[in-house]
Amino acid sequence: MAERRKPMQAQDKLAFLLALVPYLMDRDRVSVAEAAEHFGVEKAQLRDAVRLIAVSGIPGETNQYQPGDLFDIAWDDFEENDQIVLTHQVAIDDSPRFSAREAAALIAGLQYLSALPENADRDVIGSLMAKLARGASAAPSQVAVAGSETDETLAVIRDAVAAGTQLDFDYLNSRGERERRRVDPLRIESIDQDWYLRGWDHLRTAIRTFRLDRIDDLRATDEPITYRPGDVTLPETLFEGTPDDLLVQIEVSASAIPLIIDYIPDGAPRDERDGRVRTSVRVAHYHGLKRLVAGLSGVLTVLDPPEARRVVAEWARAGAERYQ
Repeated sequence: MAERRKPMQAQDKLAFLLALVPYLMDRDRVSVAEAAEHFGVEKAQLRDAVRLIAVSGIPGETNQYQPGDLFDIAWDDFEENDQIVLTHQVAIDDSPRFSAREAAALIAGLQYLSALPENADRDVIGSLMAKLARGASAAPSQVAVAGSETDETLAVIRDAVAAGTQLDFDYLNSRGERERRRVDPLRIESIDQDWYLRGWDHLRTAIRTFRLDRIDDLRATDEPITYRPGDVTLPETLFEGTPDDLLVQIEVSASAIPLIIDYIPDGAPRDERDGRVRTSVRVAHYHGLKRLVAGLSGVLTVLDPPEARRVVAEWARAGAERYQ
Protein backbone atom coordinates (compact mmCIF):
# COMPACT_ATOMS: atom_id res chain seq x y z
CA MET A 1 0.00 0.00 0.00
CA ALA A 2 1.47 3.36 -1.05
CA GLU A 3 2.49 5.69 1.76
CA ARG A 4 0.45 8.89 1.90
CA ARG A 5 2.41 12.09 2.19
CA LYS A 6 1.66 14.27 5.18
CA PRO A 7 -0.26 17.50 4.53
CA MET A 8 1.96 20.53 4.14
CA GLN A 9 2.19 23.04 6.95
CA ALA A 10 1.69 26.72 6.14
CA GLN A 11 5.42 27.44 6.21
CA ASP A 12 6.12 24.48 3.91
CA LYS A 13 3.42 25.65 1.49
CA LEU A 14 4.98 29.11 1.30
CA ALA A 15 8.45 27.69 0.63
CA PHE A 16 6.94 25.36 -1.99
CA LEU A 17 5.21 28.22 -3.81
CA LEU A 18 8.33 30.41 -3.68
CA ALA A 19 10.31 27.60 -5.31
CA LEU A 20 7.58 26.66 -7.80
CA VAL A 21 7.27 30.10 -9.41
CA PRO A 22 10.90 30.40 -10.67
CA TYR A 23 10.81 26.70 -11.60
CA LEU A 24 7.86 27.34 -13.93
CA MET A 25 9.35 30.58 -15.25
CA ASP A 26 12.50 28.73 -16.19
CA ARG A 27 10.54 26.35 -18.44
CA ASP A 28 8.37 27.06 -21.43
CA ARG A 29 6.18 24.07 -20.69
CA VAL A 30 6.16 21.35 -18.04
CA SER A 31 3.70 18.59 -17.20
CA VAL A 32 1.98 18.37 -13.82
CA ALA A 33 3.45 14.89 -13.33
CA GLU A 34 7.01 16.09 -14.01
CA ALA A 35 6.70 19.09 -11.69
CA ALA A 36 5.12 16.98 -8.93
CA GLU A 37 7.95 14.44 -9.16
CA HIS A 38 10.54 17.24 -9.07
CA PHE A 39 9.15 18.68 -5.81
CA GLY A 40 8.14 15.33 -4.30
CA VAL A 41 4.43 16.21 -3.90
CA GLU A 42 1.15 14.70 -5.03
CA LYS A 43 -0.14 15.81 -8.41
CA ALA A 44 -3.27 17.15 -6.72
CA GLN A 45 -1.13 19.36 -4.47
CA LEU A 46 0.77 20.61 -7.50
CA ARG A 47 -2.47 21.49 -9.32
CA ASP A 48 -3.76 23.38 -6.27
CA ALA A 49 -0.51 25.32 -6.10
CA VAL A 50 -0.72 26.29 -9.78
CA ARG A 51 -4.30 27.50 -9.32
CA LEU A 52 -3.14 29.59 -6.36
CA ILE A 53 -0.33 31.12 -8.41
CA ALA A 54 -2.87 32.07 -11.09
CA VAL A 55 -4.74 34.30 -8.62
CA SER A 56 -1.57 35.86 -7.16
CA GLY A 57 0.11 39.08 -8.08
CA ILE A 58 0.76 42.68 -7.05
CA PRO A 59 -1.92 45.39 -7.12
CA GLY A 60 -1.35 48.26 -9.51
CA GLU A 61 -1.31 51.99 -8.89
CA THR A 62 -4.99 51.94 -7.86
CA ASN A 63 -4.21 49.35 -5.16
CA GLN A 64 -6.75 47.10 -6.83
CA TYR A 65 -6.03 43.96 -8.77
CA GLN A 66 -6.45 44.37 -12.52
CA PRO A 67 -6.04 41.52 -15.09
CA GLY A 68 -2.46 42.54 -15.84
CA ASP A 69 -1.52 42.47 -12.16
CA LEU A 70 -1.94 38.70 -11.80
CA PHE A 71 -0.06 35.67 -13.01
CA ASP A 72 -1.85 33.78 -15.75
CA ILE A 73 -1.51 30.35 -17.32
CA ALA A 74 -2.74 28.59 -20.45
CA TRP A 75 -5.90 27.24 -18.83
CA ASP A 76 -6.99 24.97 -21.70
CA ASP A 77 -3.59 23.29 -21.69
CA PHE A 78 -3.75 22.95 -17.92
CA GLU A 79 -7.28 21.56 -17.68
CA GLU A 80 -7.23 19.32 -20.76
CA ASN A 81 -3.58 18.22 -21.11
CA ASP A 82 -2.24 18.56 -17.56
CA GLN A 83 0.47 20.90 -18.93
CA ILE A 84 1.61 24.10 -17.19
CA VAL A 85 2.51 27.13 -19.30
CA LEU A 86 2.88 30.58 -17.73
CA THR A 87 1.45 33.15 -20.13
CA HIS A 88 1.85 36.23 -17.92
CA GLN A 89 4.29 37.02 -15.12
CA VAL A 90 4.21 39.84 -12.59
CA ALA A 91 6.54 41.31 -9.98
CA ILE A 92 9.60 39.43 -11.22
CA ASP A 93 9.15 41.15 -14.59
CA ASP A 94 10.15 44.40 -12.87
CA SER A 95 13.66 43.15 -12.13
CA PRO A 96 16.53 44.35 -14.39
CA ARG A 97 16.85 42.35 -17.61
CA PHE A 98 19.24 42.16 -20.51
CA SER A 99 18.24 44.31 -23.46
CA ALA A 100 17.57 42.58 -26.76
CA ARG A 101 21.01 43.69 -28.07
CA GLU A 102 22.79 42.51 -24.92
CA ALA A 103 21.08 39.13 -25.06
CA ALA A 104 21.87 38.77 -28.78
CA ALA A 105 25.55 39.54 -28.11
CA LEU A 106 25.73 36.96 -25.31
CA ILE A 107 23.94 34.36 -27.43
CA ALA A 108 26.40 34.95 -30.28
CA GLY A 109 29.28 34.44 -27.86
CA LEU A 110 27.78 31.21 -26.59
CA GLN A 111 27.25 29.99 -30.15
CA TYR A 112 30.94 30.64 -30.80
CA LEU A 113 31.89 28.65 -27.69
CA SER A 114 29.60 25.79 -28.68
CA ALA A 115 31.34 25.66 -32.09
CA LEU A 116 34.69 24.84 -30.50
CA PRO A 117 35.52 21.12 -30.52
CA GLU A 118 35.80 20.78 -26.75
CA ASN A 119 32.31 22.25 -26.25
CA ALA A 120 30.53 20.32 -29.00
CA ASP A 121 27.11 18.87 -28.14
CA ARG A 122 26.99 20.48 -24.71
CA ASP A 123 23.31 20.76 -23.84
CA VAL A 124 24.02 23.23 -21.04
CA ILE A 125 25.11 25.89 -23.57
CA GLY A 126 21.92 25.44 -25.59
CA SER A 127 19.85 25.67 -22.42
CA LEU A 128 21.59 28.87 -21.37
CA MET A 129 21.01 30.46 -24.79
CA ALA A 130 17.30 29.63 -24.51
CA LYS A 131 17.12 31.20 -21.04
CA LEU A 132 18.81 34.37 -22.28
CA ALA A 133 16.32 34.64 -25.14
CA ARG A 134 13.34 34.17 -22.81
CA GLY A 135 14.69 36.50 -20.13
CA ALA A 136 15.50 39.48 -22.35
CA SER A 137 13.40 42.63 -22.21
CA ALA A 138 12.53 42.07 -25.89
CA ALA A 139 13.05 39.33 -28.45
CA PRO A 140 16.78 39.23 -29.37
CA SER A 141 17.76 39.45 -33.01
CA GLN A 142 18.32 36.10 -34.67
CA VAL A 143 22.07 35.51 -34.81
CA ALA A 144 24.20 32.65 -36.04
CA VAL A 145 27.93 32.03 -35.81
CA ALA A 146 29.27 30.03 -38.70
CA GLY A 147 31.72 27.25 -38.04
CA SER A 148 35.31 28.21 -38.75
CA GLU A 149 37.46 26.48 -41.34
CA THR A 150 40.07 26.09 -38.61
CA ASP A 151 37.82 24.04 -36.29
CA GLU A 152 39.25 20.71 -37.47
CA THR A 153 42.80 22.07 -37.35
CA LEU A 154 42.20 23.37 -33.84
CA ALA A 155 40.98 19.97 -32.67
CA VAL A 156 44.08 18.19 -34.04
CA ILE A 157 46.42 20.71 -32.43
CA ARG A 158 44.66 20.51 -29.06
CA ASP A 159 45.07 16.72 -29.10
CA ALA A 160 48.78 17.08 -29.91
CA VAL A 161 49.31 19.59 -27.09
CA ALA A 162 47.61 17.25 -24.64
CA ALA A 163 49.54 14.20 -25.89
CA GLY A 164 52.91 15.99 -26.12
CA THR A 165 53.55 14.97 -29.72
CA GLN A 166 54.99 16.87 -32.67
CA LEU A 167 53.03 18.37 -35.58
CA ASP A 168 54.00 18.51 -39.24
CA PHE A 169 52.40 21.04 -41.62
CA ASP A 170 52.78 23.45 -44.52
CA TYR A 171 52.79 27.09 -43.42
CA LEU A 172 52.17 30.22 -45.50
CA ASN A 173 53.99 33.12 -43.85
CA SER A 174 53.09 36.81 -44.13
CA ARG A 175 55.44 37.22 -47.11
CA GLY A 176 53.57 34.60 -49.11
CA GLU A 177 56.27 31.95 -48.72
CA ARG A 178 55.21 28.37 -48.06
CA GLU A 179 57.45 26.00 -46.09
CA ARG A 180 57.11 22.62 -44.41
CA ARG A 181 57.42 22.95 -40.63
CA ARG A 182 57.97 20.44 -37.81
CA VAL A 183 56.80 21.97 -34.53
CA ASP A 184 56.59 21.07 -30.85
CA PRO A 185 53.13 22.50 -29.97
CA LEU A 186 53.25 24.28 -26.62
CA ARG A 187 50.28 26.64 -26.40
CA ILE A 188 47.13 27.72 -28.27
CA GLU A 189 45.88 31.29 -27.96
CA SER A 190 43.19 33.38 -29.62
CA ILE A 191 42.81 37.05 -30.46
CA ASP A 192 39.27 37.96 -31.50
CA GLN A 193 38.29 35.34 -34.10
CA ASP A 194 41.85 34.25 -34.92
CA TRP A 195 43.65 31.29 -33.33
CA TYR A 196 47.41 30.96 -32.99
CA LEU A 197 49.75 28.07 -32.24
CA ARG A 198 52.92 28.81 -30.30
CA GLY A 199 55.66 26.22 -30.30
CA TRP A 200 59.26 25.29 -30.95
CA ASP A 201 59.95 25.43 -34.68
CA HIS A 202 62.57 22.81 -35.58
CA LEU A 203 63.27 24.53 -38.92
CA ARG A 204 64.02 27.91 -37.29
CA THR A 205 65.31 26.36 -34.02
CA ALA A 206 63.36 28.96 -32.09
CA ILE A 207 59.92 29.74 -30.66
CA ARG A 208 57.51 30.77 -33.39
CA THR A 209 53.84 31.75 -33.63
CA PHE A 210 51.62 30.28 -36.37
CA ARG A 211 48.17 31.47 -37.38
CA LEU A 212 45.87 28.49 -37.80
CA ASP A 213 44.20 29.69 -41.00
CA ARG A 214 47.64 29.67 -42.70
CA ILE A 215 48.32 26.05 -41.76
CA ASP A 216 47.71 23.45 -44.47
CA ASP A 217 48.20 19.70 -44.81
CA LEU A 218 48.41 19.28 -41.04
CA ARG A 219 49.61 15.89 -39.82
CA ALA A 220 49.77 14.65 -36.26
CA THR A 221 52.82 12.48 -35.54
CA ASP A 222 53.70 9.97 -32.85
CA GLU A 223 57.07 11.65 -32.26
CA PRO A 224 57.35 13.06 -28.69
CA ILE A 225 58.06 16.78 -28.48
CA THR A 226 61.69 17.78 -27.90
CA TYR A 227 60.94 20.87 -25.83
CA ARG A 228 58.26 21.08 -23.18
CA PRO A 229 56.68 24.32 -21.84
CA GLY A 230 59.03 24.26 -18.84
CA ASP A 231 62.11 23.90 -21.06
CA VAL A 232 61.65 27.16 -22.99
CA THR A 233 60.43 30.65 -22.22
CA LEU A 234 57.35 31.77 -24.11
CA PRO A 235 57.34 35.57 -24.60
CA GLU A 236 54.60 37.48 -22.82
CA THR A 237 53.49 39.09 -26.09
CA LEU A 238 52.02 37.00 -28.86
CA PHE A 239 53.96 38.73 -31.64
CA GLU A 240 57.73 39.01 -31.46
CA GLY A 241 59.67 41.32 -33.76
CA THR A 242 62.57 40.29 -35.99
CA PRO A 243 65.38 42.32 -37.61
CA ASP A 244 63.58 41.94 -40.96
CA ASP A 245 60.39 43.72 -39.77
CA LEU A 246 59.26 46.89 -41.56
CA LEU A 247 58.38 50.05 -39.61
CA VAL A 248 55.24 51.94 -40.53
CA GLN A 249 54.26 55.32 -39.13
CA ILE A 250 50.62 55.57 -38.14
CA GLU A 251 48.16 57.87 -36.43
CA VAL A 252 45.64 56.20 -34.14
CA SER A 253 43.10 57.13 -31.50
CA ALA A 254 44.73 57.19 -28.05
CA SER A 255 42.02 54.86 -26.70
CA ALA A 256 42.99 52.21 -29.28
CA ILE A 257 46.67 52.03 -28.30
CA PRO A 258 46.12 48.97 -26.04
CA LEU A 259 44.70 47.10 -29.04
CA ILE A 260 47.92 47.44 -31.06
CA ILE A 261 50.47 47.51 -28.25
CA ASP A 262 52.05 44.24 -29.45
CA TYR A 263 52.87 45.88 -32.80
CA ILE A 264 54.58 48.96 -31.33
CA PRO A 265 58.36 48.50 -30.90
CA ASP A 266 59.91 49.15 -27.51
CA GLY A 267 61.03 52.76 -27.25
CA ALA A 268 59.00 53.93 -30.26
CA PRO A 269 58.14 57.66 -29.86
CA ARG A 270 54.50 58.57 -29.25
CA ASP A 271 53.32 62.08 -30.08
CA GLU A 272 49.82 62.61 -28.65
CA ARG A 273 47.66 65.56 -29.67
CA ASP A 274 43.89 66.07 -29.43
CA GLY A 275 43.25 62.43 -28.55
CA ARG A 276 45.32 61.11 -31.47
CA VAL A 277 48.73 59.44 -31.22
CA ARG A 278 51.45 59.29 -33.86
CA THR A 279 53.75 56.32 -33.47
CA SER A 280 55.23 53.38 -35.38
CA VAL A 281 54.26 49.74 -35.73
CA ARG A 282 56.31 46.86 -37.05
CA VAL A 283 54.98 44.44 -39.65
CA ALA A 284 56.57 41.54 -41.50
CA HIS A 285 55.17 42.83 -44.80
CA TYR A 286 53.12 45.83 -45.89
CA HIS A 287 50.29 43.50 -46.83
CA GLY A 288 50.08 42.59 -43.15
CA LEU A 289 48.69 46.09 -42.55
CA LYS A 290 45.42 45.14 -44.23
CA ARG A 291 44.05 43.16 -41.29
CA LEU A 292 45.30 45.74 -38.78
CA VAL A 293 43.61 48.62 -40.60
CA ALA A 294 40.42 46.62 -41.21
CA GLY A 295 40.06 45.90 -37.50
CA LEU A 296 40.43 49.61 -36.66
CA SER A 297 38.56 51.20 -39.56
CA GLY A 298 38.22 54.95 -39.03
CA VAL A 299 40.47 54.75 -35.97
CA LEU A 300 43.91 54.08 -37.50
CA THR A 301 45.53 55.92 -40.42
CA VAL A 302 48.72 54.85 -42.21
CA LEU A 303 51.02 57.87 -42.69
CA ASP A 304 54.34 56.62 -44.00
CA PRO A 305 56.10 55.18 -46.00
CA PRO A 306 54.26 55.82 -49.30
CA GLU A 307 54.47 52.14 -50.27
CA ALA A 308 52.55 51.17 -47.15
CA ARG A 309 49.86 53.79 -47.87
CA ARG A 310 49.59 52.55 -51.47
CA VAL A 311 49.11 48.91 -50.42
CA VAL A 312 46.36 49.77 -47.93
CA ALA A 313 44.64 52.21 -50.32
CA GLU A 314 44.55 49.69 -53.17
CA TRP A 315 43.20 47.01 -50.86
CA ALA A 316 40.43 49.35 -49.57
CA ARG A 317 39.57 50.44 -53.12
CA ALA A 318 39.29 46.84 -54.30
CA GLY A 319 36.96 46.07 -51.42
CA ALA A 320 34.75 49.09 -52.13
CA GLU A 321 34.47 48.17 -55.81
CA ARG A 322 32.91 44.83 -54.89
CA TYR A 323 29.85 46.70 -53.56
CA GLN A 324 29.31 48.68 -56.73
